[in-house]
Amino acid sequence: MKKSGMAVFVFLIILMAGCESRGAVTKTQPEKAKVAPAMVQIPVVKDFLPKFHFERRQETKTHVVLHFSSNAAMNLENPYIYEEIRKIFVEYNVSPHYLIDRDGIIYFLLPENRVARHSGKGELTGYPGYKDRLNDFSIGIELMAIGTELEMQSIISSEDYKKIPEHHIGYTEAQYTALNALLDDILTRNKNIKRDRKHIVGHNQYAPTRKTDPGTLFDWTRILKKADGSD
Repeated sequence: MKKSGMAVFVFLIILMAGCESRGAVTKTQPEKAKVAPAMVQIPVVKDFLPKFHFERRQETKTHVVLHFSSNAAMNLENPYIYEEIRKIFVEYNVSPHYLIDRDGIIYFLLPENRVARHSGKGELTGYPGYKDRLNDFSIGIELMAIGTELEMQSIISSEDYKKIPEHHIGYTEAQYTALNALLDDILTRNKNIKRDRKHIVGHNQYAPTRKTDPGTLFDWTRILKKADGSD
């Protein structure tokens, strides 16, 4: 995957919590963080979005919302160029808190103490007060992925979908590994979020009439299997 010279640093996922208290950050260049060798490390790039006027969070975080992203509509052969996907977020003034690329690199785009624009309008079963407000209570995670032909039909035609290389469809092993590490950190810091389908939800659960992500190719058992303490 092309990174256009962007340096990728090994950054402790647990240190991301400390970034929340720093307030607005306008720099878009990745920052290198201190590493404690004794801790588990995963690759993370801190690259806060430039339009940093997302409102401060007032509500308690209770959910994680999973999405998929790509630039398949404009680049069928190479839909996962980070800079192109980031540009889409900037142009449309939307953002997840995190983006996980195909190699398992986590891009840290927005502090969790900011309300990211990733869910939009919808309703969540069991949470009537969250109608059209899930952003206020959730952390958004995008994974670079492409769903089934049916799930992508609002974005690209069937003819174009068939041109996408097969290895670009679905999710990678590296993404599941990175997502589990990220969830471990998020859940450690946010005790109201549990590792189950009630608290970790897909965008399609919240907005089923307009969203299909993370789609049927996402294997929920890969992230929920730890709920009973098993490996």
